[in-house]
Amino acid sequence: MLFDKYRYVVVEGPIGVGKTSLARRLAQHLNASTLLEKPEENPFLARFYEDPTRHALATQLFFLFQRGNEVRELTQMDFFQQSTVADYLFDKDMLFAQLNLAEAEFALYQQIYHSLSVQAPAPDLVIYLQASVDTLLARVHKRALRYEQNISDEYLVRLAQSYSDFFYHYDAAPVLVVNSDNLNLVENDEDFALLLQRIRDMRGSREFFSLGG
Repeated sequence: MLFDKYRYVVVEGPIGVGKTSLARRLAQHLNASTLLEKPEENPFLARFYEDPTRHALATQLFFLFQRGNEVRELTQMDFFQQSTVADYLFDKDMLFAQLNLAEAEFALYQQIYHSLSVQAPAPDLVIYLQASVDTLLARVHKRALRYEQNISDEYLVRLAQSYSDFFYHYDAAPVLVVNSDNLNLVENDEDFALLLQRIRDMRGSREFFSLGG
């Protein structure tokens, strides 16, 4: 019944917040397909975390082309036959570009971005996961992906703020803002059930869900 209203759901948030794990659990629960980022396929990503200035443009362009191809496939899907849960919003690609690229590189990126003319379908719902920087760092270290071990506290602070600014202005789809500091939405069945209930109860275009610590 949940997907009678929401056929295309996106889970978003900064690195380490748990968006991919939640997207997978939602898709499994709802018998939906998944559209997931594939950072392990980006050959520049590990080098970016080691030397951001040198490798930011190559990293960003690889993600742009990768996500552009996936979004084109998504536009050809029949949403009445197949529901989809994604762990990224195509529009946020610009967020990372603004955060990581120098002025001249960003100007070049924008030209390429607009030349692709990718028309991403708007989600029916965005679940925007938030967490404190301490929580993000703890989760990054827990999953122990090699290419993420050079992520700095300062970068996560800037990234979390960029996400906050982005979603403050985002109005292309309804947004459920979830503070995940005190929630385990993947491993705790009660927390997951609370999330599903909040989604079912959504009436406005922007609502908030959190548990006090």
